[in-house]
Amino acid sequence: MSLSDRKLVRNLRRRDEDAFRELVRVYQHRVFNIVYRILGDREEAEDVAQEVFVAIFKHIDSFRGDAKFSTWVYRIATNQARNRLKYHARRHRRDHQNYEDAPESAHQDSDFAGTIPQPEDAVLGRELEKIIQEGLAELGEIHRTIIVLRDVEHLSYQEIAEIVELPEGTVKSRLFRARVALKEYVEKRYDS
Repeated sequence: MSLSDRKLVRNLRRRDEDAFRELVRVYQHRVFNIVYRILGDREEAEDVAQEVFVAIFKHIDSFRGDAKFSTWVYRIATNQARNRLKYHARRHRRDHQNYEDAPESAHQDSDFAGTIPQPEDAVLGRELEKIIQEGLAELGEIHRTIIVLRDVEHLSYQEIAEIVELPEGTVKSRLFRARVALKEYVEKRYDS
């Protein structure tokens, strides 16, 4: 664990409000991006991201330091997002926000958006981004989580394995299947 993470954890354990603000400042964009990609709904992602930071502050004493602090934060974020999906699945709620209606700020940290040529291809880029988000929503929750953590957040296989609590080999095979499924979905929709 880095010196800055150790200091942050120590101050969070003291319930220091400045440390909480620092936690939010450092992790807010990545936590939101992970949660948004898993949920596919901006309003839900905003709510869940807030819950993530409250959970971190509330349960900081349970952080043992076995993994990197960021890995622990992302595990909480993915678990909160997956729990929200399960909650809605039990209530048969599948009314995801239309991705194209989300403000541009929701896309700013996206690797998908970063690879889209600008400005003449902006319309095609937004359409592709929408199709990718729809394809992510079609994946099962664990496949979606793994692909977001690896291909959007660029976490290592080891970090992902720790976050989703699966063996590294299982993470790799599920990532492969998720990429194939997403690629097939995008090709089918984008060529239409």
